[in-house]
Amino acid sequence: MAWIQIYTQVPKRYAEALSDALEAIGSLAVTLTDAADSPIFEPPIGSTPIWPDTRVTGLFEASRDTDTLLNLLASRWPQVAQFPVRAEALEDKDWVREWMDQFKPVRFGERLWVVPSWLAPPEPDAIHLLLDPGLAFGTGDHPTTALCLTWLSNHDLSGKTVIDFGCGSGILACAAAKLGAKRVIGTDIDPQAMHASAQNAQQNKVELELYLPDQMPAVKAEIVVANILFNPLKSLAPQLLTLVAPNGLLVMSGILIEQVEPLIAHYQALGTKLVSSTEQGDWAQVVLANAEG
Repeated sequence: MAWIQIYTQVPKRYAEALSDALEAIGSLAVTLTDAADSPIFEPPIGSTPIWPDTRVTGLFEASRDTDTLLNLLASRWPQVAQFPVRAEALEDKDWVREWMDQFKPVRFGERLWVVPSWLAPPEPDAIHLLLDPGLAFGTGDHPTTALCLTWLSNHDLSGKTVIDFGCGSGILACAAAKLGAKRVIGTDIDPQAMHASAQNAQQNKVELELYLPDQMPAVKAEIVVANILFNPLKSLAPQLLTLVAPNGLLVMSGILIEQVEPLIAHYQALGTKLVSSTEQGDWAQVVLANAEG
């Protein structure tokens, strides 16, 4: 089946109104994409990110008349006259297959692969984490997630308790369980993250303990991984350190390179020792030892 797409670029404040207008005139789908290379790295789970300059696209059946659609759009949302609107035909494709083909297995460290569930593992004897793109943040493609996965893959987790603080999709928690951790706990403020983590744990046949923060048991872990952002990592420092066993490790990411030194200084003032700092692109990972526990 062929399609018509109608699209234009608008400032953020107009994106929702334009989306509503496209739906009102019969759009089968409306998508919002970044029009000015302003990435949103960690939107709230379940939300739709809106960029300062947003391209809004409506998809219609090819049987619809383009001029009629444009007139209907103008009558529904007159402000559209301020922006150049384009309409173009789309060739018939298997759009599901097109989407699936974007995702490939990715290797992290020496022994871990993240593999979309519809693909065969590239190395049958390696450790494979099955993970499909979904609503919760964290599929291994962002540098901060990649840094954490690589660190986990390159360390012996056998017999250890691991806490994934801010678990999102549960990718780090599931990876820790696959890599041999004895006990893995995931926590996040969003119930949808709990649901996504539980689904991914079931798909990977691993056991996770999942809690909202106010339901966390009193436990200390040899390894605590927190892939969140700089400000929460600073403000949550006392809480995070209470979770780390004496001489345990706190693995933090979600921080930009220029934020590394102030974050290290903040945690060293609380009694931790720097173990390592690793960079990938504009992002970094910091590993600290909890000397006091």
